[in-house]
Amino acid sequence: MRSPLRATLFASLLAVVCAGALWAAYDWFQGRYLRAFSEHTALFSGDPLRLPDTLAGPGAIRLVHFWDPACPCNVGNQQHLSELVEQYAPQGVEFYSVQKPGSHGQLPGNLSRLKTLSVLPGSEQVPASPAVAIWDRNGKLAYFGPYSEGLTCNSSNSFIEPILQALNEGRAVSATHTLAVGCYCPWPADTAR
Repeated sequence: MRSPLRATLFASLLAVVCAGALWAAYDWFQGRYLRAFSEHTALFSGDPLRLPDTLAGPGAIRLVHFWDPACPCNVGNQQHLSELVEQYAPQGVEFYSVQKPGSHGQLPGNLSRLKTLSVLPGSEQVPASPAVAIWDRNGKLAYFGPYSEGLTCNSSNSFIEPILQALNEGRAVSATHTLAVGCYCPWPADTAR
C-alpha cells in the first residue's frame, strides 16, 4: 500500500508538469498567432483619389478596396468584405481592389469577384490599409476611409453599410475625410530603399 504522502507528492508533481505544459502551449500559440493590437490613428483624405478614365463618370456605385497582403489587419475585414459583395453586388454595386504597390499576394477565394485595378490615380497617397473608397452613381467620391474603427470589422461596427444604403436610396453622401483609430498598416511605399 502506498503512503498518502507519496500519492500527494506524485499528484502535485503531475499537476505542476501539466501546468507547465499548458503554459508552454499557450505561450507558443500567443507568440505565433496573436499579435498585439496597438491603436493606430490614421487620417484618410480622399482629395487626390480619382477613378481611372474607363470607370469615371456616371454609372454604378463603385467600391474600391485598398489592401496590403502583408498587413495582418486585412484578416479582420475580409469576411465582412465578402458579405458586402454578397449583399450589394446583386443590387448593382461594382467591387474593385487595389493592392499595395510592390507587394505580392492574392485575395482569398471568397473575394475573387473583386475586379483588380492596377492603377488608381491618387492611391499613392492613401495613408493606411485596409481602406475603402466609394463613388456614387454620378462618379463623385462619396466616402474614403476605413471599414470601421477598432480591431475588427463586421456589420455591427462598419461605416460601409449605411453609406451603401444611402447611395442605393439616392441620398447624397460626402464623407471623404475621416480620422479613425483602429488596426491599420502604413500604405506608402518604403522610401528607404
